[in-house]
Amino acid sequence: AACSQGLGAALHQRQIVDGGPREGVTFYISRQLKDSEARYGATQTECLCLVWDLEDLHYYLEGAVFEFYTDCIALKSLLNMKTTNRHMLRWQIAIQEYRGNMNIIYKEGKSHTNADGLSR
Repeated sequence: AACSQGLGAALHQRQIVDGGPREGVTFYISRQLKDSEARYGATQTECLCLVWDLEDLHYYLEGAVFEFYTDCIALKSLLNMKTTNRHMLRWQIAIQEYRGNMNIIYKEGKSHTNADGLSR
């Protein structure tokens, strides 16, 4: 999750417990935006959040198939987006190693609450 003040993420793991699926939190991360990052638009801030999450959680995610839930629908097309924005181009390159393992899923803001509090 991203907002005008910070970035946040929650890493969840699904397990089968007592014959049924159960999801538990493995990790929470958050940080404040730097002054230069605070001037980014909403989509750029969400992209920054995705890249920062992947870099920070790399050791947990490397080689795993995973889903990245976001309330920013533009992130769904980040890997295929044609842009001249240098930040976006750099971030596209940074996340290429996850291309086959990551599924970006849009989740409406009202129902996407597990990491929102971390970014504020």
